[in-house]
Amino acid sequence: MTKVPASALILGVAGLIPFVWGAATITWPGVMNFGVNSFGPRFVGPFVQLSYGTIILAFMSGVLWGFATRAEGAVAATGYALSVLPALWAFFFVGGGPVSAAIYLIAGYVGLLGLDYMFWKQGLAPPWWMTLRIGLTAVVVACLALTAA
Repeated sequence: MTKVPASALILGVAGLIPFVWGAATITWPGVMNFGVNSFGPRFVGPFVQLSYGTIILAFMSGVLWGFATRAEGAVAATGYALSVLPALWAFFFVGGGPVSAAIYLIAGYVGLLGLDYMFWKQGLAPPWWMTLRIGLTAVVVACLALTAA
């Protein structure tokens, strides 16, 4: 694994803000009150984590699709088919109450990490991809675990 480009690292870490913010509002009532009063109830606690988490899981399908374009033949076809799984997972499984939705999102992000590894191992993702994705996934899963608990 190699060094992550600064722009990818900055944007990746910035993408964690809704997850970390949601976890903070779950953990500290004062932060929750500030968030509700400043941004509204949709942008605190499980609501921000689950809606944003669903969007990003679907977005990552597009990223994987892009990696699949670098392959040919059966590898490309398999890559395209596998790339849609995170979006389909979010569509079919993320819903219901916050606990089950968080658990399904955690499973989705762990599964996504497996797909990331597969694309990376095939040389379709950048050399630094897993360095970035392991750290981001760890934070996302930890934040969603607060909602699941």
